[in-house]
Amino acid sequence: MKTQSSGSPAVTRRPIDRRSFLGLMGLGAAAIGMPSVLASCSSNGAVGAAGGGGAVSQGVLPNYVPIEYVAPDFPSVNGSTAGYAKIPAELVRAFSSPPGSGGRYTAMTPLWGTIPPTQGNQYYEAVSSALGTTIEFQISDGNTYGDKLAAVLASAKDVPDWVCIPSWNVPPRFGQAVESLFEDLTPYLAGDKIEKYKNLANIPTDAWRFCVFNDKLYGLPFPGEVITDAIFYRADIFAELGITEQPRSAAELLDLAREITDPSAQRWGTDDLWTAATMMFAVPPKWKVDDAGKLVHRVETEEYRAALEWQAQLFASGAVHPDAVADNAADAKQRFESGQTLIANDGVGGWHEALGRQLGSNPDYDQQPFEPIAHDGGTPRLFKGNPANIFSFIKKNEDKAKIEEMLAVADFLASPFGTEEYQLINFGVEGVHYELDADNLPVATELAATELQPTYIFLVDPPVVNSKVQYPGFVEDFCTWMADAAQYLEEPVFYGMQITEPSQFASLATPFPDLEKDIARGRKSMADLDEAVETWRSSGGEELRAFYQDILDQQ
Repeated sequence: MKTQSSGSPAVTRRPIDRRSFLGLMGLGAAAIGMPSVLASCSSNGAVGAAGGGGAVSQGVLPNYVPIEYVAPDFPSVNGSTAGYAKIPAELVRAFSSPPGSGGRYTAMTPLWGTIPPTQGNQYYEAVSSALGTTIEFQISDGNTYGDKLAAVLASAKDVPDWVCIPSWNVPPRFGQAVESLFEDLTPYLAGDKIEKYKNLANIPTDAWRFCVFNDKLYGLPFPGEVITDAIFYRADIFAELGITEQPRSAAELLDLAREITDPSAQRWGTDDLWTAATMMFAVPPKWKVDDAGKLVHRVETEEYRAALEWQAQLFASGAVHPDAVADNAADAKQRFESGQTLIANDGVGGWHEALGRQLGSNPDYDQQPFEPIAHDGGTPRLFKGNPANIFSFIKKNEDKAKIEEMLAVADFLASPFGTEEYQLINFGVEGVHYELDADNLPVATELAATELQPTYIFLVDPPVVNSKVQYPGFVEDFCTWMADAAQYLEEPVFYGMQITEPSQFASLATPFPDLEKDIARGRKSMADLDEAVETWRSSGGEELRAFYQDILDQQ
């Protein structure tokens, strides 16, 4: 790898960030209009197979065969994100020749950005050449993708050869449609069959589990982070204030928030910390199983109630920024990054994004995550998020050779960090779409802004890694924090299962987000929660419990 000569296109001096389009997948949802299915408090697996059951039989899932082209400086621990403190000087070639056999296929994908031209696009031409297969993209605005997707799937005959379906855009009754529209990949990828595709076999089992519908493997996954959220603090300002110890309980966090609040200095302890509260009190994402083996919904749990009571105490303490009290969530990041608030919860993808915004003008800027906090000072409990939030499907085709060609292409697209293939898919052609800086980081050219947008990654993606070496110390901080936090992870009930709730239950949980805000701000009381829970039970909650209990009992 070398820097091109002065004859290359003009360079925009900023490293390319392949995942900034989603805030590191599932962590910047508010900024781009994506629903809360990506947040850590989302309902795990509330999409998919008709009639409920999402259990996976033995032998359906692919074997997991890790492959390591370039050893990480910070290896994955319990599924945590691996990290690279430096970019390899030389990349590894994963494929000695193009895997495709000259086929041409259409693919429908979303995009949260400017749709690039498909004709005369040097990026697409280069990737097609490397694949030995041409993918003709039908790209749609990600904000309205669900509507477009529903129309395409309803037409049946107009379905492209390859379709990306984000989990939040899975249409109603998809569990019925998937069998008629898309190819069952179980005969191609289950068990040791996947070992034909070395990079697909490198995707962890959990991500594949979320691609199973009706006990058959249909999807190709876009793996996500094992931990999606954190409680951040301004380490640089803490140092100025002489604060050296992190809180170890919910009570200590509340005391700290009060201590650092100084309205005369335009400084408040926290922003809205509802996500932090649910983490500290281990509020289940949707259901928990009691000692008798029966399901309890999150809004019925003592953990949920305790988290709400703590949140109300926090707001009553005066430590929450007035704009957060007024429910102005849009400016929460600005308040934290400007030092108006010193503690905030955010998705882990927001960490590097903040560094990118702040380090240029404030090189001392430093935000860090607290180590996981248990409400009582004991052992923390964290719940795994969805193992994948985006997947793609191959249209049903009687020509098995075409299915195998698309899977060979998927294997190429799943080439992990450290390979020439990964570099091409994510950054384009050196000297055309990027130059390399002193750290071997790709720096986008002006042409890249026109031609290159995330497209192929929506068909399948390798396991996420952290290689953002442009931020000094960040990779180590991120990966060591997550590796430590991962020891506290546990699987929520129905983890990784595709389950469709009957449509009559769709609005059952609608009142609770507003109620949570009202209780926190003192506008309503815990008695109002009791009333809302009883309404939930009588309006369909008990039937919903029975629906899920039947699935649980069948496992």
